[in-house]
Amino acid sequence: PFELCIIDDFLTLDGLKRLEVDNLIRNASSEEKSSDLFFAAEKVENPDLNSVSSALGALREELLSDRFRNIISQITSIEGLFLDDKFSGGGLHQGGPGSFLEMHADFSRHPSHRNWIRELNLLLYLNKDWKSEYGGCLDLCNSKTGKEISIEPIENRFVIMLTKGHTIHGYKKINFPENIFRTSVAGYAYTEDDGTDTTPYRSTTWHPKNNSKKFAATMLNKLVPIKQKFFG
Repeated sequence: PFELCIIDDFLTLDGLKRLEVDNLIRNASSEEKSSDLFFAAEKVENPDLNSVSSALGALREELLSDRFRNIISQITSIEGLFLDDKFSGGGLHQGGPGSFLEMHADFSRHPSHRNWIRELNLLLYLNKDWKSEYGGCLDLCNSKTGKEISIEPIENRFVIMLTKGHTIHGYKKINFPENIFRTSVAGYAYTEDDGTDTTPYRSTTWHPKNNSKKFAATMLNKLVPIKQKFFG
């Protein structure tokens, strides 16, 4: 439905082994929950991959490397791509019991670097022995065409997806086994505006399918830019 690439067996078997996925999916790496509490639940975010393990630190360095930047530029035909080295909003994502993320379109420019235009989400799933009854598939919708697809979050699956105003995505409430987290590593790729790009700054906008949340989303989508203007 929109620009998308799925790469299975992304990491080498040795690289995957080094991540010690069994340990990752069973332990929360942080107490920091997503700030979008009404439209997301039980979602832990830790942008500091180095603090979790040396293996995730090594993965971070690989994702930030010129070699990897050249690879994703070749795949997407987008020149000048680079990842946010702070992994703001990204890093290790873990969904606890009942976790969900309502459908949304991501912010259009980096909150701290407004000349950085957000282009791609890079998502590495680490859900060992995932089963369909666990839920948590990445749901994608093209708001221009209405087309939808759903991607299973299986272990060692890497997703490169365009992130623009029409690329709506999220995941439904999960039903993972007790003490198992829905786990992924998320990185966001940008290009730098040379002063000619007309993309306006847009914060995350919510598009819930639940009717009871649609009104709240409409109001919040209007209020957040005002809040950010005065309070950051």
